[in-house]
Amino acid sequence: MNNEFAFFPGCVLSQAAKESKISLEAIAPVLGIKLHEIKGWSCCGASQAQCVDPMASLVANARNIALAESMNMPLLTTCSTCMLTLSKAKLTLDKGAKSYINTFLKEGGMQYQGSTEITSLLWVLYQNLDTLKAKVTRPLTNLKVALFYGCHSLRPERELKKESSTNPKSFEAVVSALGAQIVPFEKRLDCCGFHASYPAVKSVQKMSSEIVNNAGENGADVVATPCPLCQMQLDIYQERYQEARDSKVRKPIIHLSQLVGLALGLSNEQLGLNINIQDATRLVS
Repeated sequence: MNNEFAFFPGCVLSQAAKESKISLEAIAPVLGIKLHEIKGWSCCGASQAQCVDPMASLVANARNIALAESMNMPLLTTCSTCMLTLSKAKLTLDKGAKSYINTFLKEGGMQYQGSTEITSLLWVLYQNLDTLKAKVTRPLTNLKVALFYGCHSLRPERELKKESSTNPKSFEAVVSALGAQIVPFEKRLDCCGFHASYPAVKSVQKMSSEIVNNAGENGADVVATPCPLCQMQLDIYQERYQEARDSKVRKPIIHLSQLVGLALGLSNEQLGLNINIQDATRLVS
């Protein structure tokens, strides 16, 4: 297991989803993972900047990847949107844009080489299931979990190049290693609507509500996701859209890193579960 990574936190982990960063940094040393935050990283553009100025966005992400390359480590992020955006940039660079983009990076004394792998927390855990299972001290035997991948964890498949976008297995394998009960969840591959929240409010309310309601219908105690943007959409705004849809269902929505931390025996405070909007502090007694 490669246990050292150039860590790209991304904007959302720095502020709105800081509990994701808190929990990631709590579980990393227990799992033998060393995170070295990339100095001088910048926003990836979160799939919107590319529409405004694709060239500037490509240069910015080439720079982010080049910073990781200078550390001689694979780049790890726990934000699915950051992973997708960086992966798309790498694909474009490796397919012929590298030389041109390097003319911009040269002005800052940098160069993109294409030598660094881009990965995610979910994928690292999936590739090291035996190590993860050996570290579990509090199996989540009595916890019923609905697994919600989120779009950018899987799609577009041809650009992420990780696993099938229609029949993924990584999340299930990781949560099974934690000992939790995985409940049937028809909405597990749906979109939460995060990126359409402002232009399509009513549609997104329906999408998000159906996800939470589906988890409730199948007896889930909690919804877990590897994507912090999905977690924000389903947690922070849950009261608002459930009231708008006249639904009484309320469910804790937690980050993958928080779920892993519970199985590793860490406390609510260590994992930032006391920061989540929907109460997630009573999941494990």
